[in-house]
Amino acid sequence: MPAFNNASFQDRQKAAAEARKALLEKFKARPAEDDPVVIEREAKRREIAAAREAREAEREAKRQAEAEQKARDEAEQSAKAQALLEAEERERVAAGILEAKQREIEAQEAIEAKALLEIQQKAERDARYAARKGRKAQAKSEERRYR
Repeated sequence: MPAFNNASFQDRQKAAAEARKALLEKFKARPAEDDPVVIEREAKRREIAAAREAREAEREAKRQAEAEQKARDEAEQSAKAQALLEAEERERVAAGILEAKQREIEAQEAIEAKALLEIQQKAERDARYAARKGRKAQAKSEERRYR
């Protein structure tokens, strides 16, 4: 650290004036807005900004395309799932109809079997009745012979 110099008031004023003068010189040394270097630098900045905006627009378009593709895929998958559910429902309905027809056929067969059984039982009963009547008639005829 430099030692404290005992600068007088005039020395300090002179140093401040020189600092202001140096600052003014620095400001004046700056190129004007119509200077070719400044114009070239500004053109490069504009190119960079335009390229940045183009890349951002490209990324946004890509995001939108991906979102649309995702929405289409989801819609397609939803349609497939709906079609699968409808097919399963049709199969269940068809199976239910088939099962109902099967039960109806079985019921009809049971009715026919019962009717056939009743017919057989009636035929057996009629045969027994006829046999009994025949035995009674024969017994009467034999009884008449012996009288």
